[in-house]
Amino acid sequence: MKLKRVRAIAHKEFLHVLRDWRSLGIGIAIPVLMLFLFGYALTLDVDRVPLVVWDQSATPQSRTLVDAFNASRYFTMLPAVADYREVERAIASRRAEIALVIPVDFAGKVAAGRGAAVQAILDGSDSNVASFALGYAEEVVGGYSQKVTVELTRRLGLPAVSGALLKVEPRVWFNTDMESRNYIFPGLIAIVMMVIAALLTSLTFAREWEVGTMEQLIATPVTGGELILGKLIPYFAIGMFDLVLSVLVAEFVFRIPMRGELWLVFASSSIFMVGALSLGMLISIVTKSQFLASQIALVATMLPAFLLSGFVFPIANMPYPIQVFTHIITARYFVVLLRGIYLKGLGLGHLYGETLFLAAFAVLILALSHVKFKKKIV
Repeated sequence: MKLKRVRAIAHKEFLHVLRDWRSLGIGIAIPVLMLFLFGYALTLDVDRVPLVVWDQSATPQSRTLVDAFNASRYFTMLPAVADYREVERAIASRRAEIALVIPVDFAGKVAAGRGAAVQAILDGSDSNVASFALGYAEEVVGGYSQKVTVELTRRLGLPAVSGALLKVEPRVWFNTDMESRNYIFPGLIAIVMMVIAALLTSLTFAREWEVGTMEQLIATPVTGGELILGKLIPYFAIGMFDLVLSVLVAEFVFRIPMRGELWLVFASSSIFMVGALSLGMLISIVTKSQFLASQIALVATMLPAFLLSGFVFPIANMPYPIQVFTHIITARYFVVLLRGIYLKGLGLGHLYGETLFLAAFAVLILALSHVKFKKKIV
């Protein structure tokens, strides 16, 4: 292999990318668009849930409970309603996600120290929001109940109980604010790099076959390995440029803290990028059609990376056969790497398994591309 030939092929491919606005769009514009679109739109946090209250008791005790909901950052209080029909309309129209119904005898039961029930009506059409809203409501009611218990024991002259006998004191490590954005964005970088890298190189060889220049390249002294390497270099540079943009956007736009080493992000991303680019190139060599290559690249990268990498949906919750299948999805390992570096500050000593898998995948797919290209020539 001669570096002079590799440099010439890389220079030719660089010029093509600079002249082709579609390649520039795929390589630069689309990653930035995906980062901002998913970064702002994709969130697992549920707060400011619209709440409507039907207070049939209308007593100081019930108003104290309503004030507790109003003070919670998890709820947005809507104007109160006066009957069940209004509650039904508010939930059915999705104006409210949860309705709190306080019974007429609420104050009397609270004053007597008997169990008083309040009804929470939830919109189950969005089970995710409903489950979060129910948990928040139980937390507010639990706090109110604890205060009532303390006041009641004091009034009855019983030994004072300062709070609950048993309580959990949470200590959150790594993502102390429990912001889903801190969890999602490192995975988003992996998804963007996987899809864009495969899309970029999936068009390279197919384009040469379609325009008829592949025969000219084959007629030159350039070997298959030199041609593949020369075509990889420009897109590798674009991919690393996208990584720099992603890190800057994460740091200065979304304020995602990086607890680990920056060099490890770039080193692991370089290995992952070679594998993703080689996969796109393999698709391009096999198909010989730009349209078909781009469609296969999207299906082979975006869907598995988005659904089966643990980016959004926990792998542990998937059926066992699907869990087994995820072990061949490279994005799964890269998502673990980036989250470990960003959120936990882990080093190579903890992440060597994922790194070795990405390196093995890159070598395997690159070698397979070389073999397939030789067969195509024959």
